Amino acid sequence: MTIVNRHYPPNPGITGESAWDLARYLIEQHGLEVVVVHIDRTYDGGGAVRQPVGETHAVKTIYEGKNGLIRLMAGLLDGFFLIRKAIKVRKGPLVIMTSPPMLPFWASLLLRKTPYWLWSMDLFPEGFAAEGKVNPTNPFYRWVIRQTYRNAPERLIALGPRQATHVLAKYGRDIPTTILPCGVLMHQECDPNHPAWHTKDDGLIYLGYAGNIGQAHSAEFLKSVIKNLDPSRFRLVLALYGTKADEVWTVANGCEGVIRLPNIPRSQLHYLDVQLVSLLPEWTHIAVPSKAMSAIGSGSPILFCGDPDSDSYVLLQEAAFLIDANHNINNQMVDFYETITQKTVAEYKAKAGQVALNLQRMVGQAYDEIAKKSV
Repeated sequence: MTIVNRHYPPNPGITGESAWDLARYLIEQHGLEVVVVHIDRTYDGGGAVRQPVGETHAVKTIYEGKNGLIRLMAGLLDGFFLIRKAIKVRKGPLVIMTSPPMLPFWASLLLRKTPYWLWSMDLFPEGFAAEGKVNPTNPFYRWVIRQTYRNAPERLIALGPRQATHVLAKYGRDIPTTILPCGVLMHQECDPNHPAWHTKDDGLIYLGYAGNIGQAHSAEFLKSVIKNLDPSRFRLVLALYGTKADEVWTVANGCEGVIRLPNIPRSQLHYLDVQLVSLLPEWTHIAVPSKAMSAIGSGSPILFCGDPDSDSYVLLQEAAFLIDANHNINNQMVDFYETITQKTVAEYKAKAGQVALNLQRMVGQAYDEIAKKSV
């Protein structure tokens, strides 16, 4: 199998770590040969630093700076160079992921005579429209969409059933599909020592948001969580980075009951009673936050702010509280705070454990299915 993606360890990033997880499984459990073609660059994101597995081929990017427009143009060319390299070194099924953003576009154009699989993470160019960077009626954008979905893959690997339905509708045809959620913790490490930010048996409910608060996420949701927080009943633990982090910190700074951290180690996530996850409605099916899956895997239920049709809620709803982002967020937060109790949290934590086991089984079955189809 040959996997093509912008990121791959030792560079951090959830898409690269997902590729690494699959590669390791195919190599160790099935003895398959795995080739990974990626960009030789770093990524300002979370995640653990891992050593690469499999045969790797790094492609140089033409730009590693911070200028948004230049990065966008470089990413467009990165996708072209990745596909060109993959054609030369590929072994087994060619699995195209969706980073850099235009990678599926180049796959559709350049692989017309080469069968390939699509592993859909965040979807682009749709993401550009969701961000407001381009009008969906723009003629060039519409042309790019048509080209992206003109040459269908042999197999689709999707983050959830709702995203799969969305992608299949774009291609307008049935495609064999594997559902592989991103961010599922297969082996959760739990730190037995209470972290400094958590007081044992204090009777408080600990809410937490750990990770990126970017274009696809709701700053309004976190602001409402902060503004309605009752410090006599709750603690809110925030470890934020991303484009909207500063505006959230502006509201959070100085608020009683808010704990600010640079990060929360994965081994400490289980000390959070409820983890917060958000996805703006316009990003539904285009992205599926991996932190929702990792939260459930750590043993915490989630409070999800987004569209109820999102895979983040559809897959996790038995252990998820919902703030429907299509309606007034603040009113729903007031209701949540009034009704949530220690007993409710305990019930949902128990449900989170069962949902986590179901997710692990789903991932294991997806890996085995991919391995079987790779031979």
